[in-house]
Amino acid sequence: MSLVPSPRSVRPVTKGVIVGLLFAVACGSHSLADEGGVSFWLPGQYASFAAIPPEPGFSMPLVTYGYSGNASRDRPLSIGGEIRLGVDARYLGQFIIPTYSPQNDVLGGRLAFSLATIIATSKVSADATIGSNSGRTSERVTGFGDLYPTAQLFWNNGVNNWMAYATGAIPVGDYKAGRLTNIGIGHGAIDVGGAYTYFNPDTGWEASATLGLTYNFENPDTDYTNGESIHLDWAVSKFVSEKWQIGAVGFAYKQISDDDGAPEILEGFRGETYGIGPQVAYSGEVNGKPIYASLRAYHEFETQNRTEGTAVFLTLSFAF
Repeated sequence: MSLVPSPRSVRPVTKGVIVGLLFAVACGSHSLADEGGVSFWLPGQYASFAAIPPEPGFSMPLVTYGYSGNASRDRPLSIGGEIRLGVDARYLGQFIIPTYSPQNDVLGGRLAFSLATIIATSKVSADATIGSNSGRTSERVTGFGDLYPTAQLFWNNGVNNWMAYATGAIPVGDYKAGRLTNIGIGHGAIDVGGAYTYFNPDTGWEASATLGLTYNFENPDTDYTNGESIHLDWAVSKFVSEKWQIGAVGFAYKQISDDDGAPEILEGFRGETYGIGPQVAYSGEVNGKPIYASLRAYHEFETQNRTEGTAVFLTLSFAF
């Protein structure tokens, strides 16, 4: 008897994570490579089972996200309309991601739709070096984020799985131009990409990679446009028992075009960061209903024009 679930038993317990982790949130108050310190794509949001087709029906992934990072005083960043030094960022958010997968297949694959938002608190402290203010400033904001609709299409062939997605930002969240930190990003964005997952239930090994491209629209409040970016999320894991899974996760994020509207001193203000860390996950049932829980952490390195720190994702997903 195999120590890992069969493909049929894995899919319902992971469906919320598979679909829901593409919330494409702009929560990254640590993402100091774009205007106001906020990029659309949150590095690390995809991990294991990224391309496994979901079972039909409704699910509700809940993702708690925390981040702590800083930028040294010799690394200038543009936040709140001023050049800032010595930036320190703290963020805690709760993502809510209602998800639905229709019964009927499309183009030989399984569709899934989700609409994510977030309730979060963000605190940023920094030194202002240009503008009307000087000295150390700090601001905390608590509120709702933008809306992030996502459509995905999954295909499966034995141990091989593929997924294509399109997502975007509807800028209705808590945002105010000139503020030191925000929950919403203040502008629209579109992100498209795909994923591949290898999963062998006989051996328990799984490997996933998700690659995407982000296009940003202009912020109408500031006439600022973030540059385009590419991003890669990856995970490698193994089921060590019928219910427990351990492994490693990582990400790469890089802007490929300059921001339009950044101060000349920042020379285009392109951001770049990489992260790696551990993950542990549990697949089981509660009162006869499938449930999936995972914890993973990322330590950032080789960072440019962003704060550098540690991010943690705690995911709980259950099907109706």
